[in-house]
Amino acid sequence: MKTKGQNTVAFILAIVIIAGLLYVSAFGVGDYFGGVFTEGTIRQGLDLAGGTRIVYAAEEGANPGDSELDSVENVLRTRLDALGYTEGTVTRAGNNQFVVEIPGESNTDEAVESLGSTAKLEFRNADGEVVLEGGDIVKAEYAYGDPTNAGTSSYYISLKLSDEAVDKFSEATGKAAAAGTDKNYIAIYLDETEISKPSVSEKLTTSDVVITGNYTKDEAKNQAALISSGKLAFALDVEQTEIVTATLGSNALSRSLWAGLIGIILVMLFMIIFYRLPGLMASLALMLYMALTGLALNIFKVNLSLAGIAGVVLAIGMAVDANVVIFERIKDEIKKGKTVGSSIKAGFHNATSAVFDSNITTIIASIVLYIFGTGSVKGFAVTLLIGVILSFVSAVFVTRFFIDRLVGMGATKPVLYGVKEEAENK
Repeated sequence: MKTKGQNTVAFILAIVIIAGLLYVSAFGVGDYFGGVFTEGTIRQGLDLAGGTRIVYAAEEGANPGDSELDSVENVLRTRLDALGYTEGTVTRAGNNQFVVEIPGESNTDEAVESLGSTAKLEFRNADGEVVLEGGDIVKAEYAYGDPTNAGTSSYYISLKLSDEAVDKFSEATGKAAAAGTDKNYIAIYLDETEISKPSVSEKLTTSDVVITGNYTKDEAKNQAALISSGKLAFALDVEQTEIVTATLGSNALSRSLWAGLIGIILVMLFMIIFYRLPGLMASLALMLYMALTGLALNIFKVNLSLAGIAGVVLAIGMAVDANVVIFERIKDEIKKGKTVGSSIKAGFHNATSAVFDSNITTIIASIVLYIFGTGSVKGFAVTLLIGVILSFVSAVFVTRFFIDRLVGMGATKPVLYGVKEEAENK
């Protein structure tokens, strides 16, 4: 059982932590944590920040069928998702054209290079013989670290080979390791361009392969995305590239944020007026929710469109709704004559299962939208999923923590919890 002083210290410390998280979330995380999250900024969607539009067409002479067109469309979408552009769109135009829109991207050349490559991947030995092809790769990811224990960290690409490819690669690396100084390597080619030429010092016998080199983060990320998303069924020619402006206007984001902020303030006032101290504690928990949501959007580099903002606001509504259910249960218990402490315990116990069920159904819906949705629908699903998880934590656990601290500090009068004295005595 904590003393009154311990509860007071814990309460003050929690408020300080929330204030710090709000500050970091509001001003970005680039200057904190040693720059780990320097590039973890919130990307704005096409409707808020504009971006790049590219029109691709099948190369001259190609006569793709419906299955090949579907395959290319899926590959382009996969590449957009792998590069972090969850709000990007791919639209079929005519019999052999694709319109790709990338939010927040102003460099058309880089966009074309990342998406338009046919991604023909080959591993070749010193004699130019192909020892592995793209179909032998199960998965490709980029990472940062020192996988070879060389003493320095850098960006690298991690590959997972298929079972059939392990033996082939084992034989090739064994021969390369035994070759002379000028031939102990296996070069990696992407679309006939050498992208890496790692030396081989020993025979590799596992399905896990690491490609090292002087990669920047973007280079490693883009190449891993191209390798993992697969080869296009036919080459694409770029017919048109252009920079597009924000479809909702330059002031859309600021207006949306102001509208959301005003709505949150009104909700907080409602909670405080009707539920007194619990409403105030729920408002503090809501501030923590907003801080954590901002950090999550920064760290995971979510493309935030107007639909995404709607997902965040919807999650706020769910958090408040959960608190309303819990607080009403607490008031009912107090009116029955129970002490404030026992009423809080019973109120949270009786209401949490209902709150949990409603959040689980929303999480399932978010996952389904993310899997089957595209463009702004997928962006909405991501922000809603993040928001629902964090709102559940803030509404149930954080609010409970604050209220328990208040009780421990001596705030046990029923009137402080929205119950009138005559109602308590009935």
